[in-house]
Amino acid sequence: MNNSKIHNIAKRTRQEARFKFFGMASIGFALLFLIMLFGMILSKSNGAFTRSEIALNVNLTAEKIDHRQVIKDALKARFPEATTVAEINSLYQLPSKVANLELKKQLEKNPNLVGTKPTLFFSASSKVDMFIKHKDASTLNENQLRWVKDLQEKNEVKAIFNWKFFQFADSREPEIAGIGAAMVGSFFVMLIFLTFAFPIGVMCAFYLEEFAPKNRLTDIIEISINNLAAIPSIIYGLLGLTVYLQFMDLPRSSSLVGGMTLFMLVLPVIIIATRNTIRSIPNSIRDGAAALGASKMQITVHHLLPLSVPGIMTGTILAVSRALGETAPLLMIGMIAFIADIPQTFADPTSVLPVQIYLWSDSPESGFAEKTAAAILVLLGFLVLLNSVAIYLRKKFERKW
Repeated sequence: MNNSKIHNIAKRTRQEARFKFFGMASIGFALLFLIMLFGMILSKSNGAFTRSEIALNVNLTAEKIDHRQVIKDALKARFPEATTVAEINSLYQLPSKVANLELKKQLEKNPNLVGTKPTLFFSASSKVDMFIKHKDASTLNENQLRWVKDLQEKNEVKAIFNWKFFQFADSREPEIAGIGAAMVGSFFVMLIFLTFAFPIGVMCAFYLEEFAPKNRLTDIIEISINNLAAIPSIIYGLLGLTVYLQFMDLPRSSSLVGGMTLFMLVLPVIIIATRNTIRSIPNSIRDGAAALGASKMQITVHHLLPLSVPGIMTGTILAVSRALGETAPLLMIGMIAFIADIPQTFADPTSVLPVQIYLWSDSPESGFAEKTAAAILVLLGFLVLLNSVAIYLRKKFERKW
């Protein structure tokens, strides 16, 4: 072997080593960025899953109980040094604004408390909650800071898991704001667009692959479907605004309109995924069934459809993942509204998780910052779960032809 060949081999070896190095470096950089992203989200969302409560000794011996006044009297009895109007107003800001409703619910749950002077726990306000969890005293005045520290020293403060974050709807008060309405709205929207997109997408794919004649018209339809899958999602929002709200006059901000808008978004994705699955089935399956006397419909229903189910399910789950992460088309149809109640029907105004995250991210209160990160974590967890299910189905039911 001459020197020229040895030089060429050494050169190719160095090039291959550089290519591997850059490939591994790219993967490492991507993993590092992903770890940093999740680390930032986890660090900021940690406090949203717990909430602080303060203990108050309430007087429930009056003949007619005014829940709001009972809370105020308990605060003044606990901190009698608050005498001026400014100090009393600061004192009233320690518990949440819904403390009176919490007292009402506790009495409904345990009527035996009436006529006694029990010590009960009530949700702390957002500013108190942020100090207890993160030592953030930027929103507390000197009196409030002294009172909260006194409560902590006497073990009259406790932290509990924040179930309200998953049960409550949005609120102007960070301590009681939750993603309950957004989660229900996302579920309703998913039901709507799957109800329409799944059967229409699957039937369209089978017709184009197995029954439609190959001519100029079907070529135009195929090109159009591929182009629709690449259209920016905000265009579908404009289409939903025009068709569903202005022309059909459907209820604004409802899950019905949101689902119908996302139906147009995911339909091309399901069609393309289903067609690719059908094309992967070898023609020997079709030929064998036809040789035994099966009709075109029988071949499709009894052979091609069962063999396509894993691929169809995988494509559908990936389409759902994309739709549930969309924000732009839903903003165009008015789902940016403030929703304080959990929707009960498909026509009720609602929100979805991506829109709720967008709304909270624009709020100046520090309490909403951790709620935003927590909502992002919930959404990412759900999307990761859906993609994991898609990967599992593909691996479990995939057939090698």
